[in-house]
Amino acid sequence: MAYEATGKLHEKFDTQQVSEKFSKREFVIEVVDGQYPEHIKFQLVQDKTSLVDAYKVGDEVRVQFNLRGRGFNKNGQMLYFTNLEAWRIEAAAGGGQAAPAARKDAQPQRPAPIASDDDNDLPF
Repeated sequence: MAYEATGKLHEKFDTQQVSEKFSKREFVIEVVDGQYPEHIKFQLVQDKTSLVDAYKVGDEVRVQFNLRGRGFNKNGQMLYFTNLEAWRIEAAAGGGQAAPAARKDAQPQRPAPIASDDDNDLPF
């Protein structure tokens, strides 16, 4: 499942080498939603841990992420946890596509004429 969130980069953490084959890095963005800001923590894994290096705290960023959930049995009790696994980070202001520029030689478009009552086939 892919999702997107936009907010201000609030904090970046160091990369953690969890095991010989697995590394992760976490970061937090501040999202203003209503009256109070929300601080959302994301996780970058493996070769994606350097994605947040290009940004500094305070930058407005757009994060694309997957929602991940796992369960495990610990001492006979099932425990569950959820991660927001980021896979793309980009500047929020420049991330979208710009509208195409208008050509100087283009003719203005005229609206289609509105049909009069005499021109339509409606029964009323």
